[in-house]
Amino acid sequence: MNADAAAIVQGDRSVLVEVEHPGYERARDALVRFAEIEKSPEHVHTYRLSDLALWNAAAAGVTADDLVTSLRGISRFEVPAHVEHEVRERMARHGVCSLHDHPTDAARLRLAVRDAFTRERLAAEKRVAEILQPCPDGFLLETRHRGAVKQALLRIGYPVDDRAGLVAGAPLEVALRADAFTPYAYQEQAARAFVDAGGHGVVVLACGGGKTIVAMLAIARLGTRALVLTTGREACSQWRREMLAKTSLGEADVGVYDTAAKRLAPVTLTTYSMLAQKGGGGPTGHRHFDRLATEPWGLVVYDEVHLLPAPVFRLTAELQARRRLGLTATLVREDGREGEVFALIGPKRYDVPWRDLEASGHVATATCIEVRVPLAGSSRMAYATADAREQPRVAGENPAKLDALRSIAERHAGDRVLVMGSYLDSLRAAGALLGMPVVTGETSHRERERAYADFRAGKIRRLALSRVGNFAIDLPEANVLVQISGTMGSRQEEAQRLGRVLRPKPGGATFYTLVTRDTVEQDNALHRQMFLAEQGYRYFIEDVAPPGEEEPRVLH
Repeated sequence: MNADAAAIVQGDRSVLVEVEHPGYERARDALVRFAEIEKSPEHVHTYRLSDLALWNAAAAGVTADDLVTSLRGISRFEVPAHVEHEVRERMARHGVCSLHDHPTDAARLRLAVRDAFTRERLAAEKRVAEILQPCPDGFLLETRHRGAVKQALLRIGYPVDDRAGLVAGAPLEVALRADAFTPYAYQEQAARAFVDAGGHGVVVLACGGGKTIVAMLAIARLGTRALVLTTGREACSQWRREMLAKTSLGEADVGVYDTAAKRLAPVTLTTYSMLAQKGGGGPTGHRHFDRLATEPWGLVVYDEVHLLPAPVFRLTAELQARRRLGLTATLVREDGREGEVFALIGPKRYDVPWRDLEASGHVATATCIEVRVPLAGSSRMAYATADAREQPRVAGENPAKLDALRSIAERHAGDRVLVMGSYLDSLRAAGALLGMPVVTGETSHRERERAYADFRAGKIRRLALSRVGNFAIDLPEANVLVQISGTMGSRQEEAQRLGRVLRPKPGGATFYTLVTRDTVEQDNALHRQMFLAEQGYRYFIEDVAPPGEEEPRVLH
């Protein structure tokens, strides 16, 4: 027994970590390399040694021996022998199957399988038997099935190491402007890790950590034309501004392909929704994808890859001959399709924990506070009689949150404050309360850009945003964010919203979440906070004072 250790490794491959233990930080720092967090209540966090987490670790160079040694070092009790065996067996599967070019036939690929037992098992597997033709050291398959085979093999527990050839793409000379900025060392390392690994995979960096710069470095290193896929029109505009400001590319070299202007350029920016539009007579039945797929791209960049919509997964299976770079602040997907990202984009190639970037000054120091608010008397009957689908809305629109918001605004009177919410009526009420503009999906592109510009310039110091503010909004001056409601228990959204205030700045940042006490919203908040725990953040809980008390009570 090691009383100095904070973790307990259990027989089902879960790992319990005592938050208040002196060894907590050490245990968490070890686990984030090869486990995923499942629960994060105040006192004990639960991690899981999942297959996908183990394979991502293996792809990043972690060996089974290193992993087992780390587990033993953080575990209070002896690690169960069968867990060590399962960890070694699962990690050993990484690389058993590898894809290679056929020596004479460009229309086919060779799937090498390095042990006979696995070859026999795959030959008997109905889900892949139809597209695999046995050969001496594995199987042959048609090139067009490259993505489908990787998806199918991952589902049955055999991740594929894809070493088959990639299209070079049309050449493009790009240089980063040394007079404009100097990339951080970790950004250089991320781009190098991606390129050196073969040009397919995912880079995980905090919002505000410079993922756009990593993409620019990758394009420059590869010297090829690139297609950049983003979450929306504002993101395209932001990418274009960054590229024109920080690279040698000129106005004609960076184009936006959207509903307003379908402009192709050596670096073309478009959205997932454009790519997924059906129609046309092309091979996939998606008109814009079929048009863009004919261009000589040497790299496809997936911004916010954790939000990749299902139709684009299917289309990405058609792009397996292109280099693919996924950028994200978190690999968590609320639909559980992280395996699709692994199979079709590639494994995690580089990851820097958010708190590491905070410690080095590359993102702001953040204080996270959950403010628990009682349900207003006027809403109690509505909540009690609401069905399960309506309860989150009633709790999210709790009028008592406006009093808490007013108190927070007074506490941060001189700060630059963003207020974000998922329910428009309460968001508009917050805008009226604090006299601030409200940007929603109904706000025109021109009005949005004006509000963002006014906030950056300091003409307004408070701004309310609906879910349109979750993605690719560049408001680096913001240092306080108040989340008045969220989308169920979305960890993705928690990551995106925290990222709105993480640009480096004196005095750090404060991230508030208003939660209606003793409702489903409190349960959802617990799920969202798993992201904070995964990144090493501690969060405090303030309980809004009952009538007769003057100050909030700090619970944790």
